[in-house]
Amino acid sequence: MLLTYKYKLYKSKKTKHIDELINIACSIYNHCIALHKRYYKLYHKSLNKVKLQKHLTKLKKLDKYKKWNNLGSQAIQQITERIDNAYKKFFKKQGGLPSFKKRIKYKSFTLKGSVGYKLKDNVICLNGYDFKFSKNQTINADDKIKTLTIKRDNLGSFYICVSLETKDKNHITTGKSVGIDFGLKTFLTLSDNTTINSPLIYLKSLKELKTKQRKLSSKKIGSNNRAKARLELAKFHIKLANQRKDYFFKLASDLAKKYDNVFIEDLNLKAMVKIWGRKINDLAFNEFINILSTKTNVVKIDKFYPSSKTCSCCGYIKNDLSLKDRIFDCPNCNTKIDRDYNASLNIFRVGASTLSGEFVRPTNVG
Repeated sequence: MLLTYKYKLYKSKKTKHIDELINIACSIYNHCIALHKRYYKLYHKSLNKVKLQKHLTKLKKLDKYKKWNNLGSQAIQQITERIDNAYKKFFKKQGGLPSFKKRIKYKSFTLKGSVGYKLKDNVICLNGYDFKFSKNQTINADDKIKTLTIKRDNLGSFYICVSLETKDKNHITTGKSVGIDFGLKTFLTLSDNTTINSPLIYLKSLKELKTKQRKLSSKKIGSNNRAKARLELAKFHIKLANQRKDYFFKLASDLAKKYDNVFIEDLNLKAMVKIWGRKINDLAFNEFINILSTKTNVVKIDKFYPSSKTCSCCGYIKNDLSLKDRIFDCPNCNTKIDRDYNASLNIFRVGASTLSGEFVRPTNVG
């Protein structure tokens, strides 16, 4: 199973070197974006990742780009791979066009495997400097490190995130599976007729958040009071993010103890944000799915499968079902069932069939 451990670095004068490395990563990222745009303008196709990496290797030998050598080849390769994947998604209409980033918004760089750094106890050796961190999780000798990411937040704190493959010796298989439907009224509806409400961290704290935002906007630009207000607002945002993440980890651990397989829909979250806006961002379905995937086996079914409009009893598809209809009333077999519970049963059926290599297709269309 995949796990990610996050450690906070102790603040010291040496952490300014990490800040410089992240800024170098930002410069390389923006340079690569500029090269992609120029290449597409000339040849009307995306720049090959391998060609880009070879070009950057030549640039590092020039005096103008000598600083890039401080970052390391692994981190630079990861930047080019990330941009390449972003462009592939863009051309497949699965994401937006990659664009330039300001230094203040560029937060991290990633190293692969065990190259470019050394970890020993609670010390990481990076770029010739030793940095101590708060070690709250132990990495076992048989755990394989996949990536190590250096991050900074809006408060100027630095973290290392270690992604590794490990064997969960304490995990006991249950042999059970469940289908889950995400909703706006109810966060999760399970196929065993269990419902889980969302904490709605953001919406519940919206009043306090608006107060802090008004306080910031009232301060004079460039003043110390404005800097303090900005820091206070950043701390509050991080607090909300940590509260949401804590809830998701606890919920994911609870589901992982009960079910070996979790079946969900592959949701089009960007389209949902356009319709429902801030509430979708507050629910943070994608963040929860990513956390759940580290705890148990998550199987996604086709997002075009009409789970809400299909009767879980007879397979009849009710095309005139609207979002206001909270009860699924089947005209074919007269079944009356909660809309979300009906969807979770369909997701479970399709997910179980997908897991066994079968293909499920509705038979009756209304």
